[in-house]
Amino acid sequence: MKSSRKSIGVDRREFLAATGTGLLAASMPNVAKGGTSSALGALSNSATEFAAQASPGSLRKIPIGVFDPVYEKLSLDEMLDRVSALGLEAMEIGTGGYPGTGHCPIDELLADAGKAKAWKKKFEDRGIHVATLSCHGNPVHPDEKHAAHDRESFRKTVLLAERLDVPVIVGFSGCPGGTPTDTQPNWITYRWPPEYAEMQDWQWKEKVVPYWKEAAKFAREHGVHRIALEMHPNFVVYNPRTLMKLREAVGEEIGANCDLSHLFWQGCDPVEVIHFLGKQKAVFHAHMKDTVLFPENVEKYGVLNFASQLADLPQASETFRAVGYGHGASLWKSVVKAYMDIGYEGILSIENEDPILPGAVGVERAAWVLKNVRSELLGS
Repeated sequence: MKSSRKSIGVDRREFLAATGTGLLAASMPNVAKGGTSSALGALSNSATEFAAQASPGSLRKIPIGVFDPVYEKLSLDEMLDRVSALGLEAMEIGTGGYPGTGHCPIDELLADAGKAKAWKKKFEDRGIHVATLSCHGNPVHPDEKHAAHDRESFRKTVLLAERLDVPVIVGFSGCPGGTPTDTQPNWITYRWPPEYAEMQDWQWKEKVVPYWKEAAKFAREHGVHRIALEMHPNFVVYNPRTLMKLREAVGEEIGANCDLSHLFWQGCDPVEVIHFLGKQKAVFHAHMKDTVLFPENVEKYGVLNFASQLADLPQASETFRAVGYGHGASLWKSVVKAYMDIGYEGILSIENEDPILPGAVGVERAAWVLKNVRSELLGS
């Protein structure tokens, strides 16, 4: 780790040193050499102007929460004490798939209504709302064993949501193979040469739409009407357009887990995305996670050059950061304002995957930023 840090160029070394100390140094670092802004560099000014239009008396106080895998080493009670001490008001809890079930023994809670009630009471006693259940997986994986496992996780999560009266389930759309004989997923985003268009059409017609029609029907039958799919690379829903494509094919149970960290590097304007999806009544959940772009590497390698490990940062075009450490507080103020503008009814769920501020540290920094911008917007 130390040797990799030494190899980082001067601009990045100064950036990493600054962002490790506080929000003051978290202004947008995606301004290219010579003063030329990148595609995202102009967002801060427009976002500031937008946020200035806030009308505190008409805005809803959106609860701030956290996604529990960041506390995977803590017991349920230890985690709840930590979250309560931060003054957070809600939680997103993993119930299967990639998030796991570390704080939610889902089989026990489904088998015993009394245990489910006692489990939920632990949150309520600390003033924490269980807002969403998350079972991110790949239910259309070409390996049937893998797919069946993730489909079962979704089914159980729906049943638990019904029992606990939790309105939102969060997950991934999944990604099938490109043909009936494939053994691994095939993420297709470009429809040429022609065989790629054929494979993509097959994926949606034969695998993706049929599964989600059935899954949405099952959820609806059990009183769950909000399936929040995270727009994420390597899955068929990875941007607002593909989300709306699936929603139009399946129904209004399909909506967005609007995780802007996956959209920043695609060149999306976060406020525009929120307003666009909000007009469709399609924003069901919001992950609070930032992304920093390193312009000197974007210029050389493009944006399809993501790093999730600290050692990979010298060659990275971008990486995840805690809220406020990829884009400044002014932009995040405009993001929270946009959620308020559309009448968003969910929570602001902190998901920390920052390689520089890992674990609970990143959660604390993100919570500080979000609490402050929310207070500014509400005038309190």
